[in-house]
Amino acid sequence: METKGAGRSLAWLLTIWGVTRLVLLLFVFQVWVFPGPDVTSDVSVIYRGWYEVLRHGTFPLDDVTWQYPPAAALPVLAPAALPFLSYAHAFFMLAFLADAVVLQLLLYPAGRSGRSLRGAWVWVAGVPLLGPTVFARYDVMVTAVAVAALLAGVRHPRVMGALTAFGALLKVWPALLLVGCFRRRAWASAAVTAAGLAALFAVSMPGAFAFLTFQRDRGTEVESLGALVFHVARHFGWHGQVLLNYGSLEFLGPHVQQVSTAALALTGAAFGWLLLWRLRVTRRPPHTLADAAFTAVLVFTVTSRVISPQYLVWLVGLAAVCLTFRASRMGVPALLVVLASFVTVLEFPLGFGHVVTSDRYGVLLLAVRNGLLVAATVMAARRLWRATVPPAPAAPLPPEPARPRETPVSS
Repeated sequence: METKGAGRSLAWLLTIWGVTRLVLLLFVFQVWVFPGPDVTSDVSVIYRGWYEVLRHGTFPLDDVTWQYPPAAALPVLAPAALPFLSYAHAFFMLAFLADAVVLQLLLYPAGRSGRSLRGAWVWVAGVPLLGPTVFARYDVMVTAVAVAALLAGVRHPRVMGALTAFGALLKVWPALLLVGCFRRRAWASAAVTAAGLAALFAVSMPGAFAFLTFQRDRGTEVESLGALVFHVARHFGWHGQVLLNYGSLEFLGPHVQQVSTAALALTGAAFGWLLLWRLRVTRRPPHTLADAAFTAVLVFTVTSRVISPQYLVWLVGLAAVCLTFRASRMGVPALLVVLASFVTVLEFPLGFGHVVTSDRYGVLLLAVRNGLLVAATVMAARRLWRATVPPAPAAPLPPEPARPRETPVSS
């Protein structure tokens, strides 16, 4: 009976995955038109423009919107592998295949002792809530690499290290997967792989690390946590504006630099907390690796100067890995991330005009989405700490003073 129930659950999961992904493909292929701004233009215009430069052996050095590590050239060039399709359509199909790979990775360990299908359900349900943006960005491909790295980490640390380094050279954030890794072989493998790939790109293609300058100069993007300050301030006479800057819509005007600096300070504080956690941790069951990675990426996402909709793909993927372990305590934070994904699609692309103009509906959407992410971050950090760091021993009570003996009174 138990096997029959598991088989029925798997059949439902695969059916829902197939239906939801078909719907996403119909939207990105524009058989159906998704409301709001066209999210596929990044592929057909920006990615395609980068492709024309990259295929000639150099990075787009004159384009400040190129803010990615050198291995990001690979997903941008990948549509050339499907020459029978247009560039955009080939990219969408590759993103769909990456989604399928993630599902397969999550299903593979589900039959082992202590594992669960909950993680696969998080992925199947969470991804379509973000709308067609998922297949119109290369983040789903990076997430596939990160999911593979985390699932390999328990038994194959060297494989995890190599995949983590490759992922970091695709989009930096997978480097945080090593936060909860205490095996030297993984760190050594990551260092060797990163050094080798970085050297290869630096020698073969000019401008491999120009992205560092472009990232440094970014400001406060309109969807970030810090942007809420200016969304509210606009209703009280703040004289700034929203402009396209470094590839995203950012606030420009008085006090923006201070808020951006505060965001960097929060990121530094987050790094300090993670370092303290590593120094204090004593209990390290297998799921700690995934729980720590999920928490670290949550912390750095929330404190970032930029929170783009596609960042939620990373969080859904990492939450899914956590929940493949029955013992993981990240169930509620994972649910909050899934809810934040639904609010994200309401905010972008459906309500993006409201966000840009800072009207009450736009500010409410952003406050709810970012509030859910903050709640997930605080809860994940608290649960990770309580599950892995022993409580400080209570101070011993001072000894009671000795009572003087009573002397009998003679009659």
